[in-house]
Amino acid sequence: MSHLQQQIIDELKVLPTIDPEVEVRKSIDFLKDYAKKHSFLKGFVIAISGGQDSTLTGKLVQLAVEELNNESGENNYSTYAIRLPYGVQADEQDCQDALDFIQPTTIYEINIKPAVDASVQSLIDAGIELSDFAKGNEKARERMKVQYSIAAMKNAVVVGTDHAAESITGFYTKYGDGGVDLIPLYRLNKRQGKQILAYLNCPEHLYLKTPTADLEEERPALPDETALGVTYDEIDDYLEGKEVSEGAKKIIEGHYLRSQHKRHMPISIFEHFWK
Repeated sequence: MSHLQQQIIDELKVLPTIDPEVEVRKSIDFLKDYAKKHSFLKGFVIAISGGQDSTLTGKLVQLAVEELNNESGENNYSTYAIRLPYGVQADEQDCQDALDFIQPTTIYEINIKPAVDASVQSLIDAGIELSDFAKGNEKARERMKVQYSIAAMKNAVVVGTDHAAESITGFYTKYGDGGVDLIPLYRLNKRQGKQILAYLNCPEHLYLKTPTADLEEERPALPDETALGVTYDEIDDYLEGKEVSEGAKKIIEGHYLRSQHKRHMPISIFEHFWK
């Protein structure tokens, strides 16, 4: 194993194998501990897309909320599951199936299309025309803005779906789906998330489906693996300390190095001159 591979594994805290029951307990306790330490907190906001990551995150949040309420004997905490389609979502049935599995306290649906289109048009009026890719980021940031608006009105925090296989590649939008308060899947790779969903008796089609961010209109439902140029199995093997092909290793490490800016807070003058 190369020094960089070991460095990445240590940074992202990925284990070569997991016990799903243990990892479920870790995530639930993490969410509960945070809630107990912050007296203002009355709930968690989580955007549900119908894919593996938001389904798993939403279920873990709901399990934590149920335990918090059972322990207090009151319904003090809530899970706010947010549907944020841009117009009509192609896999809407998967979203509904995910919500049925999660059983959140409250569901909101906000169509982000009018807001995104208005923002895009305002930029055009100023002489800035967004590429299809940049518009995809606009959608991701609008979704996060909505979540924080709801969190502000519900005394809640925003829970993200980022995990190690996304973090290593930077496969998320900075200050979009990457701009959250809590990330209970941090340390898990893609296949480990599947193992946990199987343990939780999630419908298989929600975690066996082809992962896609579905942000680009010129390439709708573009598979993550096509966009990344490498498979999740190869990324997961790399994160578990296994050998991967030189081609896959080069792509994975290239993504990691190029996306370092996404994995830290804004850089101050002190960090720049006095490190």
